[in-house]
Amino acid sequence: MPTALSALAEPEATTGLLPHPRPTGDGEERPTVAVIGLGYVGLPSALALLAADCRVIGIDVSTERLAAIGRQDVDLLPSDLARLAEFADDPRFSLTTDPAALAEAGTVIVCVPTPVDPYLVPDLGALASACASVVEHAVPGQLLMLTSTTYVGTTRDLLVEPLAARGLTAGTDIHVAFSPERIDPGNSRHTQDSTPRVAGGVSPRCAELATEVLSLTAPSVHLVGSPEAAEMSKLFENTFRAVNIALANEFADNSRALGLDPMEIIEAAATKPYGFMPFYPGPGVGGHCIPCDPHYLLWQLRKLRVSSPLVDTAMTAIAGRPRQVVNRVRELLAERGHAVAGAKVLIAGVAYKPGVADLRESPALEIIEELSALGAEVAFSDPLVSKARIHGTVLESVPDPAAEKWDLVVVHTVHPGSDLGWLAEHGSVLDATYRLAGLPTKAVV
Repeated sequence: MPTALSALAEPEATTGLLPHPRPTGDGEERPTVAVIGLGYVGLPSALALLAADCRVIGIDVSTERLAAIGRQDVDLLPSDLARLAEFADDPRFSLTTDPAALAEAGTVIVCVPTPVDPYLVPDLGALASACASVVEHAVPGQLLMLTSTTYVGTTRDLLVEPLAARGLTAGTDIHVAFSPERIDPGNSRHTQDSTPRVAGGVSPRCAELATEVLSLTAPSVHLVGSPEAAEMSKLFENTFRAVNIALANEFADNSRALGLDPMEIIEAAATKPYGFMPFYPGPGVGGHCIPCDPHYLLWQLRKLRVSSPLVDTAMTAIAGRPRQVVNRVRELLAERGHAVAGAKVLIAGVAYKPGVADLRESPALEIIEELSALGAEVAFSDPLVSKARIHGTVLESVPDPAAEKWDLVVVHTVHPGSDLGWLAEHGSVLDATYRLAGLPTKAVV
């Protein structure tokens, strides 16, 4: 049975440039868009479409997620939380677990996660399942658009070819495109209405429709010649970041070996107005993009027996960064004559980035796990994260870390507005963010 903020309306397909518009009370037509996957990309996308006066059908396999959206208990930017409150009782906004509702929409946008498994192999389960549902319920004239980051050729493999097997030819009977998502969770400087989009359609008409839909929420759309080009552009965006973050971490290590402050070096280099872009070191890389996306490229290239040594080396370095933090913890404890076993270690901040409650791929989880395996008594404190599950064990955030004594505090994530003044009185602090100032006992990775 579907769950919904408002009841799903009966199908009512008409014609128009945007497929399946809906008549409004003032006689104008309103497009109907189904968003499949209501996570950190799908939900903000749905809210932006609602703000653009679309009717939106939100589809997710998780009843818990739909219930959280209904309670407005979700991690969003304040502006998106305000939109959710505004549209909570709007009859244009429906939520359901039933993929059959896809047939009601003129446009279907797929926004499901594309993670990697513990062996850094792409996990296509959620995407394959979502695309299978889209194909099963596809109707002629629809626009089907993938946004999930994945390997080059996914759009054809999971949509175009299965649609053809159903007798629907992409570019003729139905429209198919790929447009990589550009959502930066927790960052209010890069909103959807200020961020250009890239799109590639199977045909010129597919590209035309994709452009019109994307233009509802984006300031501009840059068209490329194919879905494959759009897929590769996203891999390049995030691989670029991965390689440069790996370089920043390596330069931080080099600077410390030479007795220099890594942040002073970066800030000096960043004064150059051309030929340089600052990236910053840290405890590792988390989230749904950088630690995952380049592995989709490497995985595909291995099948073709093509090497990408620079990317491979960067991703190996990124994967090993949390263990470097653990080794640094061991060094600092040893300098104080304390073994890791039995040491009380606090991880300050466990979200993968400031300003979000997102733990996906957070380096903090691996750091906690490895320190615990070495016998340390590890706790965490995070104002945005109340609980964290580490291999079946649930840890709760320490409400007042200043009230307890710690053998070492590892500063992993500093959320906006966090008060870390109590660290000034602490004996041993490892600043894995490289951002803290004024701590006489601070060490860096």
